[in-house]
Amino acid sequence: MHIKQCTVDDVKELATLNQQLIEDEKSDNKMNLAELEERMREFLRTDYHAYFFLDDHQVLGYALVKYTSKPYYIRQFLIDRKYRKQHIGTQAFDVLQKELDTDVLDLEVLSWNEAGKKFWEKCGFVERSRYLRRTDAECRV
Repeated sequence: MHIKQCTVDDVKELATLNQQLIEDEKSDNKMNLAELEERMREFLRTDYHAYFFLDDHQVLGYALVKYTSKPYYIRQFLIDRKYRKQHIGTQAFDVLQKELDTDVLDLEVLSWNEAGKKFWEKCGFVERSRYLRRTDAECRV
């Protein structure tokens, strides 16, 4: 496996993978593919680098990393459904960590994403905070 830093030429494929991530983690993000492409383009124009995980020339997954924060922040990480359950995720994370040349990374996992939590804990991440959201205007006390 090797890693390739993406460019704006890769936005279409990144957006397609991002759509898969949104579906898999049951995110409430309602963006369509065109909106995801534009958002990914904006990420790459600002504080983010995207990376493809490759086997020969086949894209196995991707990561989106905010490189201007210290520690670096992994905003998105996905292994394509076709390649799961083959230990590719941990290999991809190892390759990414070497590429970033750091031992300290931050990320968030949606509270209902049990598979994501287990994966990241297996990679050595530990919970440091809880991010809460309130969606209704009423306070129920």
